[in-house]
Amino acid sequence: MDCQYLPLASTGQFSSLFLDYITKKDKLKSFYSRFPELPAFQEQINDKSFDESKRQILVDTLERQYQQITNKPDFSVLLQANTFTVTTGHQLNIFTGPLYIVYKLITTINLARRLKEAYPDYNFVPVYWMATEDHDFAEINHFSLLGRNYAWQTEQRGAVGRMNPQELKSLFSQIPEKLSLFEEAYLKRNTLADAARHYVNELFGAEGLICLDADDTALKRVFAPIMHDELIYQKSGELVQKKTEQLESLGYKTVIAPRDINLFYLDDQLRERIERTADGTYRVLHTKLKFSESEITALLEEHPEQFSPNVVLRPLYQETILPNLAYVGGPSEVPYWLQLKDVFDHFQTTFPILMPRNFAMYVPSVAAKRICKLGLTPEDLFQDTLVLKREYVEHHARHTLKFDNENKTVHKALDAILHKAQMVDPTLEKAVLAETKRFANAVARLEKKMRRAEERNQETGVRQLLAVKNELFPNGALQERSENFLTFYLNDRTFLEKMLAVFNPFDYRMQLCLE
Repeated sequence: MDCQYLPLASTGQFSSLFLDYITKKDKLKSFYSRFPELPAFQEQINDKSFDESKRQILVDTLERQYQQITNKPDFSVLLQANTFTVTTGHQLNIFTGPLYIVYKLITTINLARRLKEAYPDYNFVPVYWMATEDHDFAEINHFSLLGRNYAWQTEQRGAVGRMNPQELKSLFSQIPEKLSLFEEAYLKRNTLADAARHYVNELFGAEGLICLDADDTALKRVFAPIMHDELIYQKSGELVQKKTEQLESLGYKTVIAPRDINLFYLDDQLRERIERTADGTYRVLHTKLKFSESEITALLEEHPEQFSPNVVLRPLYQETILPNLAYVGGPSEVPYWLQLKDVFDHFQTTFPILMPRNFAMYVPSVAAKRICKLGLTPEDLFQDTLVLKREYVEHHARHTLKFDNENKTVHKALDAILHKAQMVDPTLEKAVLAETKRFANAVARLEKKMRRAEERNQETGVRQLLAVKNELFPNGALQERSENFLTFYLNDRTFLEKMLAVFNPFDYRMQLCLE
């Protein structure tokens, strides 16, 4: 596979906050602890403390969650004091969702490998944090395969990880391809969390990747002191707001907005925000549930699983229950973590190294040949379609499509005419300028006609150009944000192995992978 690289800034696809972070701008240094460079991990290891009891709880939880998995990993390595994790997370998009989710997993696996090479005295376990408690079903219920969209419709509500995926049976009848892996996962498991664990383990278990479902009583009990603090003192929202204002004062757009209480109430078919009212009681929005302070703290102590951290506290939850060194995130995740550092400092928790995931565009052999034939560069591919087509036509035209030289000659003559007219009668200036404008408009119309004529002359090349552009940017979006990995995997069972082989977790560029 031939790989070509392009700076992310050249793609026009990323926010200034994300780009400034990966280029190590000084003004952002106070928003994180360590930049994602290989030498920084030794310092991160030295800072990360994680006691034996937490390790035992983590291993016991994983053993329980993997009971249905026949080829489960050996979790005992996590009991060792020299073992650390590197983590990525995402929602449970059906059939893995867009390509970039798979790319996050591959980046995390490769990061663990690279760290083991650099620090052989330690063990590094890649972890997929399954966002089982997320309740935004509309974000996970669809996927695109070979140009067609498929969607799961259900009446189930609440945390998606608890939903029964066997309803997807009707969806399989709409998909022309036989997807045995996903049929086994979805139709023989009772929860979406169990199904996702099954297929992720089948795809990446051999690479050492572990799936963790944090919707768990034992894990929530470890995090309960921080949730108690959030209910009583409500400091996290204030701290995030402060960091948010600092970022905005630097001209950046921020991603998340904190709440006074950054916890949800979680139960079957229900995940709703908790608010504290003016009289000091707590209520669960859109329900009749109300609690006094003593009642809600007693509930937390007895049933911590009924409390769910939102986007502000979920990262802190992750770093509380894992011996984690780094979080691998996308171009919207890394920026929102930059809003959270003060929360970590407040709760005396080590802030992880923020690793951007790998970014890639997979170019199948037919498209790769066309790109070569058309003489396109990586920069060309990321141009606006109309600009790309215009520049292609102009570059391959046998004659120039602009009247630049002619315009200079004519305008020189018109300036002379204007000068003479003003000498005779100053009021003739408007008439001469009007004629000059009409001439310019006529030239512009002629240029458009010539360009359209040249496009017809180059019809084959233009058609191939647009075909390549549409294939790599389906519906005008980056391939990795819309296409499913199955689009390529069904034609090439080594697709995932190839991406594992070419991704470098410390290379923060767009990677074009040409077959």
